[in-house]
Amino acid sequence: MKPGEGVNSYIGKEVVLRGEIAGTEDLFLDGHFEGIVNLEDSRLTIGPNAVIHANINSRDVVVLGSVHGNIVASGRVELRHTANFVGDLNSLHLVVEDGAVIMGRIDLNVAGRAVTRSEDRHAEPTLHGLYSDVQDKKEPRAEKSDLAVASIG
Repeated sequence: MKPGEGVNSYIGKEVVLRGEIAGTEDLFLDGHFEGIVNLEDSRLTIGPNAVIHANINSRDVVVLGSVHGNIVASGRVELRHTANFVGDLNSLHLVVEDGAVIMGRIDLNVAGRAVTRSEDRHAEPTLHGLYSDVQDKKEPRAEKSDLAVASIG
């Protein structure tokens, strides 16, 4: 993804912000930010140059840069190979590429509540690993990881 591609709003790598970001548009954040991000119905992309010290509440979150804080996502979180994440993560789906750094607690559930067996099978938590073939230096590709186990109610 190129910076700003497929998003409504873009904050560049030379921008430094403190405070609260809230809205209903998808956002590509590639600068420095400290505070709170609340994009409940939108997708937040943390760019490769971003340094974020914030708690994040969004539908979907893609992390390519550095995030220190908690992430709550009602949909999907993707930690790309350049991601550096320190904090607690709460999401329905999690995708982690080889090389991503994670330090914290991970809960795969629906918006802060545990998924029960009686709920729709489409709402069950999933964890996928994306990895690349180091010998061939191929780009990361989607593969289901058998290294992670999600426990459901």
